[in-house]
Amino acid sequence: MRTSIYKAGMLTAVMLIAAAGMRANAQDARKLTVDEAVQMSIQNSKQLRISKAKVDEATATLHEARDNKLPDVKASGAYLRIDNPNVDLKVKLGSSSTTTGEPQKSSTIKVDQALYGIVNVSLPLFSGLRIHYGIESAKYLEKAAQLDADNDRQAVIENTINAYSNLYKAKKSVELVNENLSRSKQRVSDFSSMEQNGLMARNDLLKAQLESSNIELSLLDAENNYKIASINMALMLGMPENTEIMPDSASLEQMQDSKNITDWEQGALQNRKDIQALNYRHKAANAHIRSIKGEYYPGIALTGGYIAADIPNLLTITNAINGGIGLQYNIGSLWKTGAKVAQARAREQQIEANEAMLDDQVRIQISQAYQNYLLNQKKTEVYNKAVEQANENYKITKNKYDNSLVTTTDLLDADLAQLQAKLNYEYSKADAFVAYKRLLQTAGMLN
Repeated sequence: MRTSIYKAGMLTAVMLIAAAGMRANAQDARKLTVDEAVQMSIQNSKQLRISKAKVDEATATLHEARDNKLPDVKASGAYLRIDNPNVDLKVKLGSSSTTTGEPQKSSTIKVDQALYGIVNVSLPLFSGLRIHYGIESAKYLEKAAQLDADNDRQAVIENTINAYSNLYKAKKSVELVNENLSRSKQRVSDFSSMEQNGLMARNDLLKAQLESSNIELSLLDAENNYKIASINMALMLGMPENTEIMPDSASLEQMQDSKNITDWEQGALQNRKDIQALNYRHKAANAHIRSIKGEYYPGIALTGGYIAADIPNLLTITNAINGGIGLQYNIGSLWKTGAKVAQARAREQQIEANEAMLDDQVRIQISQAYQNYLLNQKKTEVYNKAVEQANENYKITKNKYDNSLVTTTDLLDADLAQLQAKLNYEYSKADAFVAYKRLLQTAGMLN
């Protein structure tokens, strides 16, 4: 009785473990659309974290530039021990005198310590507009950093779309090759029966078996490529690497656009984030030049302070409050600032040259992306017709083979051509989708 109960318990445990394993495997597989993949990649992108940190750095630099308008407050103090100094007061001490009427000698004053404290406040009133243009330059650089982050975001989206396309291709390869392998195995089984009954030469059977073996090898490669693509995609999306991602073919819809290449070029010049960022860097460089020129002018500041000191047996100072306007001018700036201005202008000229180069690059990139988009659209149409033709060719060849009008080699070639046509069509759909998204990214419209 106990043995039966023990066996029943073990069987139940095994079933529960198996069910848990099935649930775990089911959880490891996840179907994702391309939009969901893009959103997850944006949320988990390490590159975008770096971009955000750069924006935060630029924002902090702007705050630092604005803080230069605030007053500076400096405080200092010290306690000193003094070793028997010689104190010679030039001021007469009228409170005490000798019998001869002469002032008391200061040598009788013993000073062995001193304590003092100073607080200075300075509020800039005019600094040759260095602070103003420094803030302006920092603003432009912050905007440029934000645009760089937007540009990096579009690059992350494009990389995700490319990875999704590769995953889709790998998955379709597995499905189509597996489907072809099933048909090939059935053919080998039929040929084996015919060969055993003397209705087929052994050489034809060997050809069918060889084709089946080659398809099995192709399936192994396709499955390996799919696993690698799935792992890469999972890591990109911040998911466990053992997650099997199932791409959704419906999300790779075919894109049709009526814009011509001129429209795309104009859109790129208006929407490209890198162009806008470089434009802001140009403005920042110009503001930096003006900030450096401010060194030619003096600095004016509203100043104030408080002094307190205590020297036992000699001096006590309290409530020594001072205030006024201070003027500071570095005469050396007359011959030193010119070199700084020349360096800043050289950097501005570099930015201007980069703007001209980027303008040419954008036109070239738009032209390439647009032509590639048109090419892939045409390829998809051609491959779609090729699939129909390959299916019809296989059907006709199969009928001829059944009537002994063509050889086994012709049948196998028709079967291989059909598989290749289907693969080409699925690849072309993914490539056309990627080409359109690449065109959007090149034009700065990929969101």
